[in-house]
Amino acid sequence: MISKLQYISQGETPESHLENIEKACASGAKWVQLRLKNGEPKTLLDIAKKARIITTSFNTKLIINDHYKIAKAVEADGVHLGKTDACPLLVRDYLGHMFIIGGTANTIEDCNVLLEKQVNYIGLGPYQFTKTKQNLSPVLGVSGYKKLLEDLQTKTPIIAIGGITLKDVSQLLKTGVHGIAVSGAITNDVTNISKFQTLLN
Repeated sequence: MISKLQYISQGETPESHLENIEKACASGAKWVQLRLKNGEPKTLLDIAKKARIITTSFNTKLIINDHYKIAKAVEADGVHLGKTDACPLLVRDYLGHMFIIGGTANTIEDCNVLLEKQVNYIGLGPYQFTKTKQNLSPVLGVSGYKKLLEDLQTKTPIIAIGGITLKDVSQLLKTGVHGIAVSGAITNDVTNISKFQTLLN
């Protein structure tokens, strides 16, 4: 089951990612993506192991961003692959069928490639400008999601991502997206988790 609310970790240091993950889990997050960029492999593995301990204690799904071998090593629930990461088919071969595999998309072409490669969900964005991600793809907005979902006609869950706040949820749900991925709005205030969940349900 792909969660309607996905928290993507943020933090100035690897340790602060863990602190924010623990706060999110304690506040009811059921799906967390560890998104640590530019770290040494040893550090990433160490933080992923600790994140797995935290998420397990709260019965929360743990997705590892980019690093599918680390996802397997720490027995995470899955991996999220960026547009320049490994091919989902290769990753599926490595991880097996018990793992969740998600992929990043910005265009209908991106989505079709991911659907052909049988990902479990697509993170489609950005919805609007966000400082969380470098090298941002063109912003989609509500109209962009509406058109893409009409054109795709897919049962694969589409997750909206990119600068999403509480006031955006009802508009986004009208486009047909399955759910949302949120970073800043939850990192800055974990009490938003229950508010997002209420809106999504």
